[in-house]
Amino acid sequence: MTYIEAIILGIIQGATEFLPISSSGHLILLPSIFNLDEPNLNAIAIAHQGTLLAVLIYFRHDLWQIIKAVFKGLRARTPLAHTESRIGWFIAFGSVPAIIVGLLFASSIDRLLAKPATAAAALIITGIILIIGEQLVTGKKQLSGMGWMDALVIGVFQALALVPGISRSGITITAGLGRGLDRETAARYSFLLGVPAIAGAGLIAAAELAQSPTVAEQVPQLLVTFATAAIVGYACIHFLLSWLRQRTLYLFAAYCIIFGTVYLMILWLQ
Repeated sequence: MTYIEAIILGIIQGATEFLPISSSGHLILLPSIFNLDEPNLNAIAIAHQGTLLAVLIYFRHDLWQIIKAVFKGLRARTPLAHTESRIGWFIAFGSVPAIIVGLLFASSIDRLLAKPATAAAALIITGIILIIGEQLVTGKKQLSGMGWMDALVIGVFQALALVPGISRSGITITAGLGRGLDRETAARYSFLLGVPAIAGAGLIAAAELAQSPTVAEQVPQLLVTFATAAIVGYACIHFLLSWLRQRTLYLFAAYCIIFGTVYLMILWLQ
């Protein structure tokens, strides 16, 4: 992997992990479009670590308050007394569906669905999901008003994002909108809920990375990927939260539908 490829991978992962346009779909489709080799597992592992760092830094205050509130609630035997502690438990509870589906079906999903045509079709579905989400906007509920059913529904939708081309942030934001959260709150909760998912994917990839015999040779390029993914990821979190304060998801929906459709048309014409 060259330094240019390392930077490109970091940009793709950093942007598409948080913007509702599917990182997995882009990592499959872009190499196919430009006739490039798919990124190796070492590079993908490091890119995931970069996006994890981005979300941890951006939400460091929120996460610290959540962690403190959870432990404070446990000590006082009132684990659900405060909004921050409830959100911590909702994140843990909402992560369970993705963990179960990932453990049982991740390898089968990758084997059967990690193909360019399937990813393009799933990207179109992501666009349709985002349009549906916009029709569900009520703009009323904040994090303080969330309940267990909200956490479960959003968590179940997150599990569907294991399908390549389905955006994790897009589908969880849509689920949040369907449960009555406003756009910014739905996006904020989506990012917080994504911390265990991104960390889990990163740890699994890092374990594979540690066993790679060629990792030492790639350290400089991997560091470039890591730094690029972290910087771009941080910027995209800030951008999306700012965007959703005043604007809709339709731009991202249009992008997903157009990209997926154009790819399938090119594939059909070949």
